[in-house]
Amino acid sequence: MVARVVIDVPLAHLDRPFDYAVPEKFADTVQAGCRVRVRFSGQLLDGFVVSLDDATDFTGKLLPLSHVPSGEPVLTPQVVRLARVVADRYAGTLSDVLRLALPPRRAAAEKRPTPTPEALPAPPDPAGFGRYQAGPALLTALAEGRPARAVWTALPGEDWPTRLAELCRASLSGRRGALVVVPDGKDLDRLAAAARQLLPEHSYTVLRADDSPEKRYRQFLAASRGAAQVVLGTRAAMFAPVRDLGLVVVWDDGDDLHADEHAPYPHARDVLVQRAWLDNCAAVVAGTARTAEAELLVESGWAHELIADRAVLRAAAPRIQALGDDFELARDPAARSARLPSLAHEAARKALASGAPVLVQVPRRGYVPSLACARCRAPARCAHCAGPLG
Repeated sequence: MVARVVIDVPLAHLDRPFDYAVPEKFADTVQAGCRVRVRFSGQLLDGFVVSLDDATDFTGKLLPLSHVPSGEPVLTPQVVRLARVVADRYAGTLSDVLRLALPPRRAAAEKRPTPTPEALPAPPDPAGFGRYQAGPALLTALAEGRPARAVWTALPGEDWPTRLAELCRASLSGRRGALVVVPDGKDLDRLAAAARQLLPEHSYTVLRADDSPEKRYRQFLAASRGAAQVVLGTRAAMFAPVRDLGLVVVWDDGDDLHADEHAPYPHARDVLVQRAWLDNCAAVVAGTARTAEAELLVESGWAHELIADRAVLRAAAPRIQALGDDFELARDPAARSARLPSLAHEAARKALASGAPVLVQVPRRGYVPSLACARCRAPARCAHCAGPLG
């Protein structure tokens, strides 16, 4: 038996699988997607088995696999195909992308059984998306397994974590998986709280960067083993192995945190759009404001816009009143020089009386002294807190 192995080497001219012979002692353990260690150019390197075959085109003698740490198939064929497309698009190597996609192995997590959900949920109540044109139709399409694509502009004050959880529930009710990527941990906490209310227990898993390595790998195994068909996470979750993927969602795609800072620097929105095309599944690009990239998806016809009627938007949007007009200055001459005019002060007082939060943001005028190098003008900063010196 021959194993085709992707080796963890950063060199572009070695960006291809290599064939290795499978020794008899590993015949019952090795399988496609598992981790292996191989001898390559005199070094013992890590790798992943992408496929198993009975023969090879190599005419020489094949080296055997040196070690098989685990027979756990953590690399699915769908993720291999996606990683190859992302590597080609961003001028990287397959091993670079797999390094971002797969968490380090933890043997203790592999020994623990993964619980499975008892039953699939019913489709969600469409009332939450009733304020948007074609919102209920999107839920119906997800429940039926159709590859609907939408760019959703959420209304002001929208309970977006609940709406995203409803999208996941609709996909799960049709026996399809879902993947949702949000920018940071605070957004992920809100999304996980909504999932606890709407999704069955053990039907979803949460992948967060600040979890311990053992917990993160355990959550990853819940998805790779097919127990949890809904994956919620931050940027790295865009490569999560979701069984029967039927929906991908990216929230607030304009956030800089969606762009990975490691080579080949993929963006979560672009990766999920590629994944929707490769797996022929539904995709939703969502946020409170539409980015230029999301608008391009609409203008090209790849996605439809999911928006509310103008009357609904006006009813949901807060009232905005500009300050500094002639009427205000005549009524309050001191408003020209005040940092917080009387009209804004009165609005803040009414909001606090009704129990609503108030944000006051004013510009700072003038200059502040700062200490900088006389030659290069680089600002001086504290060695402990990195604050400015001056």
